[in-house]
Amino acid sequence: MSPKSCLGCTKWFLFLLNLLFFFLGIFLLAFSFWLLFDRQSFATVLGSPLVSLRVWSYAFSGVGIATMLLGFLGCLGALKEVKVMLGLYFGLLLLLFTAQITVAIIVYTQRTTLATKVAVYTEELIRGYPAQGPPGDTHESWDAVQQQLGCCGWKGPQDWDHHDDATRDRDGAIACSCLRAHNSTHKTPSMFPHGRCPMAALQDIFPRGCKERVQTWLAGNLVTIVGVCIGIGLGELFLLMLSMFLVRNLDSHYEKLLRGL
Repeated sequence: MSPKSCLGCTKWFLFLLNLLFFFLGIFLLAFSFWLLFDRQSFATVLGSPLVSLRVWSYAFSGVGIATMLLGFLGCLGALKEVKVMLGLYFGLLLLLFTAQITVAIIVYTQRTTLATKVAVYTEELIRGYPAQGPPGDTHESWDAVQQQLGCCGWKGPQDWDHHDDATRDRDGAIACSCLRAHNSTHKTPSMFPHGRCPMAALQDIFPRGCKERVQTWLAGNLVTIVGVCIGIGLGELFLLMLSMFLVRNLDSHYEKLLRGL
């Protein structure tokens, strides 16, 4: 294959890949708006708390905008052979790749500290769980975690014994989300139970803490998580090499963009 043909194949391959990313970004952004403005329907169908859906909508918005921006730069830069746009695309992709590596290193090296902070946060969350009235957004999210993972408390059901004075009049009260079966007062089966319930029989309470359940889930899905991370990293490296190949081999005096306007 001649150098010119190789350059052309690289150009169109990079264009098609980033065109796919651009449309993927549009889809994620549209889905985030749908999730944000129709949260009640999603909450009913999925049984997720509204605050979790709001956080997910913001996350999808950020990922969608970033994906659209990278796809746009890669598409136009490859199609019109604009070195500046390809260089900017390479720089942003390299920044993203470096950030991912940095986050992975920090999480791995500081995993003990992070686990301690999570434990302290969840203990404070449980301690501040309201005895009466509807729970707050963070407490609803914790209820969803306990129901989805089938756990109770961070270390175990005994965490709910360390409530503050404001909740001591609730003799043996525990979060309803710790119970295996939904409370009968919850009419909508798809929604997670909230609030406190009288202490039930031990066989009706999830015996394991959420810390153990999270560790079990991570151990069971470690290969999948590492595989996905490696796949994303290799894909980003591949795109980095393609964009740098184009930048280094395009004619520096090529002004196809200006002639095409």
